[in-house]
Amino acid sequence: MKTEDPVLEELHAARRKHLADWNRDTEAYFRDTQARLEKSGRPIWQGKQRAKYSTAVAEQSIPVGDSPPATQ
Repeated sequence: MKTEDPVLEELHAARRKHLADWNRDTEAYFRDTQARLEKSGRPIWQGKQRAKYSTAVAEQSIPVGDSPPATQ
């Protein structure tokens, strides 16, 4: 699907250039990017680990399939 949005076209062109610069090897690109980030000495944001599954669901006393009454 071709877009007529010039901003998206510019974004796609930049993506194609980056892929061409790295011979379409995204893993090599990301390894280099990570190495450059670490070498820069700048702080790198690390998000909190999230639980894959919520334990709150198991602790509820509502049977599966029923929904709790609306609270106001």
